[in-house]
Amino acid sequence: MRQQYARRTQLVMLVISLISLAIIMQIVRIQNSPEAAIFDERALDYQYEWRTFYPDRGEIYDRSGHLLAGNKSVYEIGVDLNMVKDANAIAGAVSVELGMDYSEVLDTIQNPPDGLSYIVIADFVELQKALRLKDLKVKLQEDAEEGTLGGLTGLEFKSHPQRSYPENSLGSNIIGFVNREGRGYFGIEEKYDTLLAGNPVQVLVPTDPNKASEIARVPDGTTLVLTINRDLQAASEKILDDSLAKYGALSGTIVIMDPRNGELLSMASTPRMDLNQFWEYGTVFDNASDYNRAISMPYEPGSVIKILTMAAALDSGTVTPGTTYLDTGSILVGGAMIQNWDQAPWGVQDMTGCLQHSLNVCMATLSTSMGAGTFYNYMDKFGLGHLTGVDLAGEAAGRLKIPGDSDWYAVDLGTNSFGQGVAATPVQIMMAASAIANDGRTVTPHALYAMVRGGRQYNVPAQFAGSPITEQTANTLSEMLAVSLETEGSLALVPGYRVAGKTGTAQIPVNGFYDDTATNASFIGWGPVDDPQFMIYVWLERPEESIWGSETAAPVFAEIAEKTIILLDIPPDTIRLQLAAK
Repeated sequence: MRQQYARRTQLVMLVISLISLAIIMQIVRIQNSPEAAIFDERALDYQYEWRTFYPDRGEIYDRSGHLLAGNKSVYEIGVDLNMVKDANAIAGAVSVELGMDYSEVLDTIQNPPDGLSYIVIADFVELQKALRLKDLKVKLQEDAEEGTLGGLTGLEFKSHPQRSYPENSLGSNIIGFVNREGRGYFGIEEKYDTLLAGNPVQVLVPTDPNKASEIARVPDGTTLVLTINRDLQAASEKILDDSLAKYGALSGTIVIMDPRNGELLSMASTPRMDLNQFWEYGTVFDNASDYNRAISMPYEPGSVIKILTMAAALDSGTVTPGTTYLDTGSILVGGAMIQNWDQAPWGVQDMTGCLQHSLNVCMATLSTSMGAGTFYNYMDKFGLGHLTGVDLAGEAAGRLKIPGDSDWYAVDLGTNSFGQGVAATPVQIMMAASAIANDGRTVTPHALYAMVRGGRQYNVPAQFAGSPITEQTANTLSEMLAVSLETEGSLALVPGYRVAGKTGTAQIPVNGFYDDTATNASFIGWGPVDDPQFMIYVWLERPEESIWGSETAAPVFAEIAEKTIILLDIPPDTIRLQLAAK
């Protein structure tokens, strides 16, 4: 019997020993695990808690360091219901300082939803208003009788960042805005939303306020430097607004780009909005495509497309600058009669005269001589009907009908050659025309100059989209366009500088027919011709003073070109060429 009890005792002791050993091993494992490293001897003095930190949104600057988008501190004002001593005092102070309804504030405090111990009275309160409420709370507490609490006890203030735009509406079509949930809309703010916002970080922080220095700092979002010239942007917007008033146009766009690398120097569009009041978006714009017409609003540009048709004809060997033809004022294409803009014959013309007089018949002759295959192949290489890849949210691709499409007809080969039946955005046409100004190579338009992260700057290189024409074709056509402007005494000419360019006057289709009284007036040009440093696109929608681009868009080009030359500090041709010869 005793032996039986002894065996049982030994078995129990063995089990207890195994359990104890297992517990010891588990303790050792936990103490040596990576997770346990956080809880060292400091945990004896105070505790930790997990908390998520959100980085400040990255700032946005122009190329010269002017702040276009930053952050400011605003306040959430709430009430700790467990601390409230005088709801009437809080409601009175808040209603006076923040302009809120006294009765509604009082009811919110006295009748909160079940289970809540803290309620938000107002959010995104400006700093000065919040500080005045804070000072009032402190004063009432100081004046209160000893052993009692002031009338605003329970009123709490929580600071947090809000997007701020110091230039208000300047560059609003490019920058875009951030809503109160921190999401970027339109332009740069949407395109680079993830980079600007940064990455939230969840870290273990001490609950002891004396240990706040141990809280890890969350890196801010990436700061962006734009290619935009702030002063040139301001000048473009003013000139555009003045031009709309002068010519009675409905809306408009002015874009300035460096044709050598695609840097967008300014992009003005109407309407615009104060980005600090982004909630007014719905009253300012009818739809999203209105936000930045330069990239989001395809339209029939008309005769500015003629420079691409001529480029294709020259590059394919269909014609040379000296090639002549007899202009009879009309031509039959696909069973339809195409006429010149004035419905008149112009007699014998060479290719420079064709551009100078902007002859539709000439262009239709060129496109039909090339044939649909060659013509549309060049238009495709120029990028018509394709996204440019510009780094702004909301770009539209436009439309280039080609043979085989259900809505393409033989007559389109003729009308497309002078920009009718083609839908394109200003930035698309600029990208295509950059091949003419840039030795045959098209550049990708972009608004981002550099990114700043971790104290280091990363510049964005230029991107080239292709070479639709040869350098010889580009230089030949650029000279032809310059001569055509000079010969006609165009209003687009800039004293002291040779520029190349082309007007566009396009009737606006309404219910399947073209309205003779409503046009889109455009002009695209670049200079100096021998060393292009700027390219400008002007689009005025429905000008009433004159329907012709040569009388509206062309003088606007000259005005903004003169301003561009001054701000970019480009010497006159004679001085520049003398300096280059030394």
